[in-house]
Amino acid sequence: MLHYRIFLTFSLLSCCLFSFGQTDTIEAGETPINPIILENFIEDTGEETPFDFNTAFEEIQFYSKKKLDINKASAEDLSDLLVLNELQIQTLLRYRQELGNLLSLHELQAVPGFDLETIRNLLPFVTVKSDIDNIQLSIFEMFSSGSNELYLRWGRFLEQQRGFIVPEDTSANYYLGDPNRLYLRYYKNFENKMTFGITAEKDPGEEFFRGSNKQGFDFYSAHFYLKNYNHVLKTIALGDYTASMGQGLILYSGFGRGKSAEVLKIKRNRRTIKKYSSVNEVNFLRGAAATIGLGNHLELTTLFSSRRRDANLPDPTELEDPEIEAFSSLQITGLHRTAAEIADEGAIRNTKFGAILKYRKEGFKIAINGIYDKFDRDFNRNTVPFNQFRFSGNSLLNLSLDYSWVYKNLNFFGETAMSDNGAVATINGLIAALDRKIHISLLHRHFPVDYQALDPNPLAETGGANNENGLYMGMEIKASNRWNFRGYFDVYRHPWLRFNADAPSRGYEVRGILTYKIKRKLTAFIEVRDEVKQINTPNNETNFDFLSQSQLFQIKMHVAYKANKALELRNRLHFGYAQVEGQERQNGVMLYQDVIYKPIGFPLSFTARYAVFDTDAFNIRFYAYENNLLFTQSIPPLFGRGSRYYLNLRYRGIRNLTLEARIAQTRFNDRDVVGSGLDEIQGNKRTEVAAQIKYKF
Repeated sequence: MLHYRIFLTFSLLSCCLFSFGQTDTIEAGETPINPIILENFIEDTGEETPFDFNTAFEEIQFYSKKKLDINKASAEDLSDLLVLNELQIQTLLRYRQELGNLLSLHELQAVPGFDLETIRNLLPFVTVKSDIDNIQLSIFEMFSSGSNELYLRWGRFLEQQRGFIVPEDTSANYYLGDPNRLYLRYYKNFENKMTFGITAEKDPGEEFFRGSNKQGFDFYSAHFYLKNYNHVLKTIALGDYTASMGQGLILYSGFGRGKSAEVLKIKRNRRTIKKYSSVNEVNFLRGAAATIGLGNHLELTTLFSSRRRDANLPDPTELEDPEIEAFSSLQITGLHRTAAEIADEGAIRNTKFGAILKYRKEGFKIAINGIYDKFDRDFNRNTVPFNQFRFSGNSLLNLSLDYSWVYKNLNFFGETAMSDNGAVATINGLIAALDRKIHISLLHRHFPVDYQALDPNPLAETGGANNENGLYMGMEIKASNRWNFRGYFDVYRHPWLRFNADAPSRGYEVRGILTYKIKRKLTAFIEVRDEVKQINTPNNETNFDFLSQSQLFQIKMHVAYKANKALELRNRLHFGYAQVEGQERQNGVMLYQDVIYKPIGFPLSFTARYAVFDTDAFNIRFYAYENNLLFTQSIPPLFGRGSRYYLNLRYRGIRNLTLEARIAQTRFNDRDVVGSGLDEIQGNKRTEVAAQIKYKF
């Protein structure tokens, strides 16, 4: 294994002599968020499935084509760009208020807190002129105008998975549908102000126009969304949507970033109500919501949602009282491939009522939030020790108070929430500009073990907004136009048991990233991450579980070089180790080379990657964001010993039509079986193909 690593390291150094490079891995104008943030998100969640908030960032993709008028943009509009932090947003609004509208984008250099890198990231999405007149169109006129887009996507694994082999004993588990993944989407957009859309998806293994899905696709979603209509009707959402309250202690649906190298973006500041058109079948609401202006500084948001959710229903023969209708857990995969998964599909109904009363004025905001959940069955969790304090029953009420105050170069923010059992959770933070080059962030969280909420999503080490106390400290140093350092230290404690830790536990995580850039030519960074926490001791043969210290240490070395306007070359080296106290250290290394070729004036472009990896176990897996089809993100874990490649082709030679194709294959050198369970493949490789058509009219 040592000689293999030496070869990889030598290969990286050789490549760097010819390519110097990497930035993000999506086409310009389609890069809504730094892919490192998505990698960090998947690393923290430990997911092995694709990132499924596939359209969560499409608003900024719209602004790359229809630029946002920076002189008319609200705080919510600027937040949608995912470029500015809260201090910068409020500074820009204050600058406009005191000095009037910007005369040119060059004037951004005069806005306090706006450095060249921030301005450079902002320029592709903003303008100083509005693309539309100030004429107020009716909703009907908006609906009859605007652009229309139709997406058709297909994909599958070429190798046969065990779940698609029908066993002789048909009572055994197997996939009832075919291996194809199908996706259909129609999307109408009027100036990013009014949108309407329908999304449908079938996962591999799910039935299509037969069995449990006689209506066709397994998942359907539709929405109508209107924002910034006038001073009274600010937002209205019908159908599927997402809602965000405060810092996520009682409700935060949709995608919420976790800990990452973007150390100043620790605040939850999404628009309260947003449309939903992704394929995650769990994290959304279905019903209606609206935000109404009550004067210049006060607004009221109300929401209603009622939808069926997947849940595990116990066997009636195992219940003490079969008359009691109950469920033991909520299923979050969204997969309905086997008879068992279909039995859990839509087993219970979840109804929500919510309201937000918000006051804001000149950098100050305070809001009262409330959400009430009701199930049509009792939620009776499995009686394992770490579930002892979690919610059970058929209804839950949460209330919270959240605030944000920008004072000069300081932004104080936070939320305090209470569940109806009387438990109180709180999260409070600070983002501060110490001077033009040094910024810091602090975030303290206190989540009691008995605090209860159904859909929370605060920035924390674990999910659920309970059983955790922690302090996050971040710093960004902009040493020059070329050098930048970001890093954080997060220390946390779990007062009660949790999964894989049968005693109170603690831990810490430190991450730092040093970046070097040459404008439009070179981007290079090195990132170091070290996380230490306590878990159950592996292979413990005693009658009592006890904790041992677990460490994960990783380094990313990343370089990107833009050879010319058409060609970009990117390299990355990952290496590190995972170790549990008293156990043997598990080492790993991964290297990849990217080629991105997008010729000017020629309709065919491609992106490609070749990666090799060598790790001792799954615990030292590596994640690397991959280019994919438009509005499809892929961040697979690489572990074991092998290689992976992918090739994406995009053709835009026909007016209003975009054709895309992709092939990706992982080949292992250390095994003859890939995957496990019903996803098992006999052989040492797994190959995925996909194609997509986008038609705009």
